[in-house]
Amino acid sequence: NIYRMYLGVGALLYLVIELTTNSNKVLFLICAMLILSFYGAGFATAPAYLRDLFGTYQVGAIHGRLLTAWSVAGVLGPMIVNAIADAHKGEAGPARYTTSFIIMIVLLVIGFVANELIRPVDAKWHEKDDATPGRRSGGRSEEQEATR
Repeated sequence: NIYRMYLGVGALLYLVIELTTNSNKVLFLICAMLILSFYGAGFATAPAYLRDLFGTYQVGAIHGRLLTAWSVAGVLGPMIVNAIADAHKGEAGPARYTTSFIIMIVLLVIGFVANELIRPVDAKWHEKDDATPGRRSGGRSEEQEATR
């Protein structure tokens, strides 16, 4: 549900910024502050979201892949926005960023739909916790360990 909010409300906030252009600076600041807070909040809640979807086994590796994708987007995103703005140099002020905002809105809507379509991995596919009584860290029982 929290990612529904991040993606859905985020798209709406970008839309509000796009539609109000430069007419209301207070509304722009409120929208921008909320959008920026969603980045940190999404970053903070990602491990719990991944655990809910995939269980605890290999969540570290999955989270590492997510962080790699997140960092690639963090580098490429601003470069793409700047390239689009540079291509619209003839336009004044906020109009230079209209295309970028539309792209962001579309990507957030795609993310929202993808979030709705994803389902958690069935618990039968989750690995058993190694901390169960009679188990050692390698997943072998004490008897198996003794005969080794």
